Amino acid sequence: YDRWEDFWDRVCDIVEPTLMRSPISIAELAERFDRAGYLDDFRRILLLSTADLIDEFFESEYIKAAMAPQGLIGTAGGPMTPGTPLIWLLHAVGRAIGQRGVWGYVRGGMGAITQALAAAARDLGVVIRTSAAVAEVLVEGGAATGVVLEDGTTIRARAVLSNADPKRTFLRLCPPSALPSEFRERIARNYRSSGPVYKLNLALHELPRYTAAPPDIPPEVVSRATVDIAPSVAYMEQAWDDCKQGVPSRRPFVEVYTQSPTDSSMAPAGKHILSCFCQYAPYAPAGRSWDDGLREEFADRVLATLVEYAPNMREAVIARQMLAPVDLEARFGLTGGHIFHGEMTPYQSFQLRPLAGYGGYRTPLPGLYLCGSGTHPGGGVTGIPGHNAAQVVLEDLVA
Repeated sequence: YDRWEDFWDRVCDIVEPTLMRSPISIAELAERFDRAGYLDDFRRILLLSTADLIDEFFESEYIKAAMAPQGLIGTAGGPMTPGTPLIWLLHAVGRAIGQRGVWGYVRGGMGAITQALAAAARDLGVVIRTSAAVAEVLVEGGAATGVVLEDGTTIRARAVLSNADPKRTFLRLCPPSALPSEFRERIARNYRSSGPVYKLNLALHELPRYTAAPPDIPPEVVSRATVDIAPSVAYMEQAWDDCKQGVPSRRPFVEVYTQSPTDSSMAPAGKHILSCFCQYAPYAPAGRSWDDGLREEFADRVLATLVEYAPNMREAVIARQMLAPVDLEARFGLTGGHIFHGEMTPYQSFQLRPLAGYGGYRTPLPGLYLCGSGTHPGGGVTGIPGHNAAQVVLEDLVA
């Protein structure tokens, strides 16, 4: 395990300085590893699968199962899919409360982050308009000069930044004639953004009582941790194999977050909330629709899986919210329901995100910029894509 930690420290030391800037190429990344004397680590994160990677460090099948999930989160791939260690890197390099590789809950829920951002922006004079859906990017003289809202209002600007995903931005918000046809076709055909995630949010009478938890540790303590239901690497690969065939996983991988033991403001006294992050659920299930009862069937399957490990959950559920990939798309504007705005394995990372030749936040339409998770360095709650895009826009505006 110490070798595993040392490996990620080395990798993060090399990769972290490349984040808060325009993306480098995969070739330059390899050169950085080579200059540091760690070219073999480059092989590990870019070319191996998560299963291959953990095989190089661990012998126990139980430890391998515990380590594998962080290479699969939000990804249309299994532990044997090459390139998935790059997803592990996303988790290893992230920071919370000043520490690298650490996650944390936001007091009051994730909306507290956007509210804090909005307050800071308003202090600087920013005007924020909600419930103002954009119908189309305004194009005049071959450049983006603003947006047209669905109610017909036109807003002009020196620059237009889209935090929507690449497919939504280029295929739905831009007039077809404003972009090269070859570029539009590459986005439509080559950019992968069909998400595999299903979210099941539960309101509970009581916390899970996991049979594997030490009996002397209260559920309030156990549930502060992330709990993965992923008994083996083979279990996770089989779950992905189902999804590849268009079938929701018959034995899903479930990652459980229970926020209320850490933040009591998230639920009434004596009650709790629990979120199940589930894989794998195909965006377009074969021969089915999420609206023909499949959404409820899969929720039942996830809950049954949870009950296997915490039998008291059978009677603990007060209410549930079910979010299939199509619901994530409709509710949050995520094309394909992809939580990262698109796959983040090597072929869509660094200078290749979203496409080769367009990895630097500028788009083929002058005046239009991408600033969301469909750009470098990808998804996660970092704000880095927006920071980097802003630097590019400022550079262009003063040029």
